[in-house]
Amino acid sequence: MSTAPAPNSVQKSEEEWRAILSPAQFRILRQKGTEAAGTGEYEHNKAAGIYECGACGTPLYKSTTKFNSGCGWPAFFEALPGAVTRHEDRSLFMVRTEITCTACGGHLGHVFKGEGFDTPVDERHCVNSISLKFNPEDGKAE
Repeated sequence: MSTAPAPNSVQKSEEEWRAILSPAQFRILRQKGTEAAGTGEYEHNKAAGIYECGACGTPLYKSTTKFNSGCGWPAFFEALPGAVTRHEDRSLFMVRTEITCTACGGHLGHVFKGEGFDTPVDERHCVNSISLKFNPEDGKAE
């Protein structure tokens, strides 16, 4: 049995997203913005649990895949299978790999490879805190 969300399974109009997301969430999740480095709620969170999409609630990352990269945003080395979709991003005069929630298409951040972090894979998912909601294992956020 697969737990991966169906692509675009959470479909809402831009007006519906505006009604349920804060202005900051809408700017980042729907308009592909970026929060300032070091300002996010989850950058230093060390509690056990699951990070979900801040827009639709789809589980995206286990806390066991989060690591301190020093980049100013939460960093993960691996998403839950099928939860995140990759897209080529040619904005800002460079080519990067954007990551979005597979279920709703919400912008999460970008993936960077080859940076040499001591993780099982040589990738860093650099994710905006505002794109996430943390669901603590014990019911208490740190």
